[in-house]
Amino acid sequence: MELFYVVVFGGLAAVVATLELSKTSKDRINTSPAFNSFKNNYLVVYSLMMAGDWLQGPYVYYLYSTYGFGKGEIGQLFIAGFGSSMLFGTIVGSLADKQGRKRACVTYCITYILSCITKHSPQYKVLMIGRVLGGIATSLLFSAFESWLVAEHNKRGFDQQWLSLTFSKAIFLGNGLVAILAGLFGNLLVDTLSLGPVAPFDAASCFLAIGMAIILSSWSENYGDPSESKDLLTQFRGAAVAIASDEKIALLGAIQSLFEGSMYTFVFLWTPALSPNDEEIPHGFIFATFMLASMLGSSLASRLMARTSPRVESYMQIVFVISSASLLLPIITTFLVAPSKVRGGSISLAGCIQVLGFCTFEACVGIFWPSIMKMRSQYIPEEARSTIMNFFRIPLNIFVCIVLYNVDAFPITVMFGMCSIFLFVASILQRRLMVISDKPKAESWISVKERDTEAEALNI
Repeated sequence: MELFYVVVFGGLAAVVATLELSKTSKDRINTSPAFNSFKNNYLVVYSLMMAGDWLQGPYVYYLYSTYGFGKGEIGQLFIAGFGSSMLFGTIVGSLADKQGRKRACVTYCITYILSCITKHSPQYKVLMIGRVLGGIATSLLFSAFESWLVAEHNKRGFDQQWLSLTFSKAIFLGNGLVAILAGLFGNLLVDTLSLGPVAPFDAASCFLAIGMAIILSSWSENYGDPSESKDLLTQFRGAAVAIASDEKIALLGAIQSLFEGSMYTFVFLWTPALSPNDEEIPHGFIFATFMLASMLGSSLASRLMARTSPRVESYMQIVFVISSASLLLPIITTFLVAPSKVRGGSISLAGCIQVLGFCTFEACVGIFWPSIMKMRSQYIPEEARSTIMNFFRIPLNIFVCIVLYNVDAFPITVMFGMCSIFLFVASILQRRLMVISDKPKAESWISVKERDTEAEALNI
């Protein structure tokens, strides 16, 4: 392995260790033993859920290719996953608010385990069913768990600021350390033990089952709007009204869609960007380096959110600008660094520069997740939290499906340029959110429900 990769990984590891070990009382939040027990329980469950997700990621494409499917068929399978998340995500989110967030988290485990089981079949239709189930599970992963956490945190009367501690630790562990360990464990199963590309999916099922057992035995149920008279259509309408009537919620949804859309596009683009001439690059080690950079970002976020100043709404403007600049590097290096014409070989100078830029972007991702979680906890009404959060994912999934369908239609520099523009627009919207963040809501969820009740009474 080239020295460059080791130096970057070692440098990031040293910075992360220094940040964590050098925290002072100003960087830490004093909490109660009851909260620490609650937080640790959630972190264990969340880490197991993310382990089940991260174990699958690096091997989905590889598994499909070993079954003999081509790039076009594999692309259709991936589109099915994102399309399923878009079509069914809002429905399952609304059911989570109405039927219970704990039930939704258990449903995530069952659905994802079934999706893993389908990977044993080489039949295209069975794999397509697995992708649909996986899309539903993804919607639940990114809405039900956070909704349960926020509601349970408030129900137990914990300090609102303590939520930021749970968020930052969850991202540090689940999107950082667990991702690295899952990558190494998957590599052990597939390459070292030669158990085949389906082994990580079986391991993921085991982690998901363990997490489900902990949820069933230790979590209490909580709801958004448990009203028996409220059907799904009414819930959708109420969530749409909440978004339309409160500019802060609408801005938050737009910011999330722009950033996550750029992030998922980056996932597809970084490999061809670093190896345009089929350079030999250690994909697993680079992935682990990116996750270490994400851990660096979440560590920075925990420090920032432990203090009253700067506010999340303020520093996220800078984060979006930095992330926008980092994804411009593939375009800049095209003009400033002479491209290599040698096929194969080691990573080029342009590739080395881009790795540093991509690590910067991943650090911004590490800051983004706990910060957007904190803002969602402040602005999204509790009664429809899961529904609204999945509403936010609709434009995201549409965007990713379009990118996947047209991934070969545009040069890679155009795709990165588009992502950079989206991130800059996100910084502008974040600026607007900061300006209006202290304004009262234009119309609360309660007033929307009262108005609907009055309207129904007049129609009778």
